[in-house]
Amino acid sequence: MLGRPSRSLARALPARPSASSALLSTAVVQKRFRSTDRKSSEKAKLHTSSSTQQLPPAFVEYSPHRGKGMTVEGKQRVREHVRRIQSSASTNSPAAAVRPAPAAHFQQPPNQNTAASPYAAEANPNIRDGYDHSFVGLSGGQIFHEMMLRHDVKQVFGYPGGAILPVFDAIHNSPHFDFVLPRHEQGAGHMAEGYARVTGKPGVVLVTSGPGATNVITPMQDALSDGIPMVVFCGQVATSLVGSDAFQEADVVGISRSCTKWNVMVKDIAELPRRINEAFKIATSGRPGPVLVDLPKDVTAAILRTPIPAKAVTPGATPGLPQNPLHPTVGNKQPGDASLITKAADMINRAKRPIIYAGNGVMADPEGPELLKKLADIGGIPVTTTLQGLGAFDERDEKSLHMIGMHGAAYANYAIQEADVVIALGARFDDRVTGKVDTFAPAARQAALEGTGGIIHFEIQAKNVNKIIEAQLPVLGDVVASLAELVPQIKNVDRSAWLNRCKANKEKYPFTFSPSQEGQRLKPQEVMKELNAQAEVIGKEKFILSTGVGQHQASIRGDGTAAVMWACQYWRHAAPRSFVSSGGLGTMGFGVPSGIGAKVGAPEKYVINIDGDASFSMTAMELQTANQYSIGLKTLLLNNEFQGMVEQWQDLFYEERYSHTRMHNPDFQQLAEAMGTKAIKCTTMEELPAKMKEFLEYPNDRPVLLECMVSSEHVYPMVPAGKALHEQILHPLLRNKTA
Repeated sequence: MLGRPSRSLARALPARPSASSALLSTAVVQKRFRSTDRKSSEKAKLHTSSSTQQLPPAFVEYSPHRGKGMTVEGKQRVREHVRRIQSSASTNSPAAAVRPAPAAHFQQPPNQNTAASPYAAEANPNIRDGYDHSFVGLSGGQIFHEMMLRHDVKQVFGYPGGAILPVFDAIHNSPHFDFVLPRHEQGAGHMAEGYARVTGKPGVVLVTSGPGATNVITPMQDALSDGIPMVVFCGQVATSLVGSDAFQEADVVGISRSCTKWNVMVKDIAELPRRINEAFKIATSGRPGPVLVDLPKDVTAAILRTPIPAKAVTPGATPGLPQNPLHPTVGNKQPGDASLITKAADMINRAKRPIIYAGNGVMADPEGPELLKKLADIGGIPVTTTLQGLGAFDERDEKSLHMIGMHGAAYANYAIQEADVVIALGARFDDRVTGKVDTFAPAARQAALEGTGGIIHFEIQAKNVNKIIEAQLPVLGDVVASLAELVPQIKNVDRSAWLNRCKANKEKYPFTFSPSQEGQRLKPQEVMKELNAQAEVIGKEKFILSTGVGQHQASIRGDGTAAVMWACQYWRHAAPRSFVSSGGLGTMGFGVPSGIGAKVGAPEKYVINIDGDASFSMTAMELQTANQYSIGLKTLLLNNEFQGMVEQWQDLFYEERYSHTRMHNPDFQQLAEAMGTKAIKCTTMEELPAKMKEFLEYPNDRPVLLECMVSSEHVYPMVPAGKALHEQILHPLLRNKTA
């Protein structure tokens, strides 16, 4: 007895297959066994013919209507094809010695990102019926290279490794962008930050999996804290090995989730262009920041076989990505609510003692500093900035109150406490700015209660509004676009009394210090004043400063000297995007690599890294990177053989117990020379002008180090933890004066 499946099969089989069914069965077998591998294409004919001879006859379900839809010409083509197969099988002709040319679509050259062939559907011949065919036949690494061209990437910083080699192989000797190899992946991240801060373009980092990726975590958090656009591409083990604790595998997506705006693992080569587009858009839209794209090795080594929807590969077009309501399209920046901007203008026009508190957001667009100056000039309003906002307003202007905060100018701190209207532009009220929160801007808070003033906060990121300080008028939108709407509504009001009050405080509470005596070490303030004076002669617009972290940068994390703080206090910042420093995170070792990135982004400028010995020691090996690529970074090293900022706190609050803050440094002169860097040393005030001149006149395409042996100095003014801004500790020479 036949079972039910057997009976069904018997009913489906014809007693004698017809000639047409035999031909069709041969064609089906032939199609089923035809090789699709490019490498075996030369054997395809022999493969299919032998399959026809050796395989048992295929069973094809008989239908009396079968073939009715086929034309006479179609049947004739099938017969001719079968004859050719049988003929080749009988002659047993050997395979061709030379592989025949593959299909044309495997040889499509990548398009060049030039004005002659823009990537637009109507101009690109590779885009047909909404699909882009230009990537077909390319590997994931080659697609990466092509997408960098489409995004006009001119510079990449990175370090190779096994998991990312398909990408490095694809960009080998690429003439379309330059590559800088650092001595450590953290250096690559900080170089990308420096490049982004100076150019306004996203910094691009390319590293391998595991430790290569985790070494970039600090730069990503640094970029997130300061709003710096950065796109990190890291290798990953093959998708089949993810989660198996394979060699150099790390869950980088999970690790980086809290220190990126967005991250993703690409799991299929077809989605690689879209993910790269999304990465660049997210990194540069809204409040800029870092993003990470994880690239498994099997994805970057794979070959794309099918075309991709054109919108998925067009820069700026990100199908499937939720649109930011403030930035519906790239380049279309939206101002805040018009009614709130009008209310803000009315509050400013009625204010008697307004002050502008400007942050890094003002420099998000080249028009920002220009609008800021117009606002200050028309309204007669003094301006103070955050550390990241230095350069947004020319500090040589009499309305400038310089930097505010813990180690900011005393007169700026006094002014914001006395102001009846605080205009916050692209700043987030960091704790180093506000001091004790409930004592910040008491006059503005009182004016808000009386209906005559208050705090106006122009901010692009909703989470920063009312996070630290409550604003009476929160204007959520692009800061520069909002300024463009605000400035025409500002009236020219006589505020000479308020400006004179601020000017009097500037004269009463200046940055001051006691000069060094003969035979003593240099004072760090003297070094910075000399640098500032000689730079004025050359032209301030030609200079960019990068800094390490410590006293010299006004951070609690300790550097060897006061270099960054002195850079803020004794260098008059005159141009936007001319100051590169780690603000929110306070990353020691930031100065050298970020300076290299800044110099790469602005090779025509004088880029000076102001560093202390402790911070410099963390990334000093990157001097060899500057030497290798002839990057003319000038490093001004203020060496006091201490972690100066921590030492200051130990002096003031820990009874001078210097727990592990004294530095035992190498010979920095020999260290620099071993890495191909010119080394200069200065120990006295008498030789400082000549040494500084030699330092600045050294060829601008070669690295140089000027080491100044300085004394340990406390940074004043200083707002202790838990104190209000007006309760700042002044320099001993000023403590008998009152505001």
